Amino acid sequence: MPEEKELPDKNNENITNVNKYEKFLTTVENKGSFCYNRKTDRVKYSNGGYMGSRINVLDIDIDNFTAKEAMKRFVDSMQSEPISVIEMVTADSLMKMADVPELKGAVSYFDLVLAGDTTVLESADIAEEKYLHEIHEHTFLRMLLRYINRHHKRIYLLVESEEEGQEFLHFLEYNCRGAQIGGMAKVSAQDRADDMIVNAINGADIDCVISVMSSPLQEDFVTKNRSILNANVWLGLGKEIVPFGRTGTVQSRFTQYVIKNMFRKELEKRKKVEPQTLQM
Repeated sequence: MPEEKELPDKNNENITNVNKYEKFLTTVENKGSFCYNRKTDRVKYSNGGYMGSRINVLDIDIDNFTAKEAMKRFVDSMQSEPISVIEMVTADSLMKMADVPELKGAVSYFDLVLAGDTTVLESADIAEEKYLHEIHEHTFLRMLLRYINRHHKRIYLLVESEEEGQEFLHFLEYNCRGAQIGGMAKVSAQDRADDMIVNAINGADIDCVISVMSSPLQEDFVTKNRSILNANVWLGLGKEIVPFGRTGTVQSRFTQYVIKNMFRKELEKRKKVEPQTLQM
């Protein structure tokens, strides 16, 4: 039993000292290659009850769950096999995936797809205050980190740069000290090394892979490697969900304002095109 107590302490030391960042990098990264919207019916489950509802935004079905409902699915997934894929999508990631039709089809096979910003729900005329408030406050993410922290779950991090990796570790230092970091890998869209990264993840005895990569790289990576990843859960947060640093937060507010306007224009464009398509 002494061994079990040592793991969280050793991990806390590594997380606290961000200067030890390189210890989390796999050999892959050290080589230089980084590594018309509608609201649908409520979903009925086998027990006869109803849970959440689904909305379709830019041809991608999204589960409109409360944070508590989503958390129940996450906890169940952490105790089952094979790997469950949970993805949080934003207006930005949806627009980027819209340019890759085959990827949108793959996302429909994910176990849970959640809205990551209020713009996504508003585009489907979801106005319930509870849903909007929870997304704005990142309630699901807070509950999830609390669970990982309390149960000392072993996680593996996927990022796109060293700077983002350092900030992610710094974020976990203050929000999830009880997590055991099994490793970190940098994934590059230009120089993919999926096989080596998957081997590193599988060799680290992981409970959950957490990705903060951009779309469509994040979705493409898990779609291609899902069948060979040894973990209980893949959690795709993307780059807009985790509030990295004060400067980054200020920049993201302006960026999100621009993205929100672009997103609305894209929706309006589709509303004009779809009726014409139906007439044909």
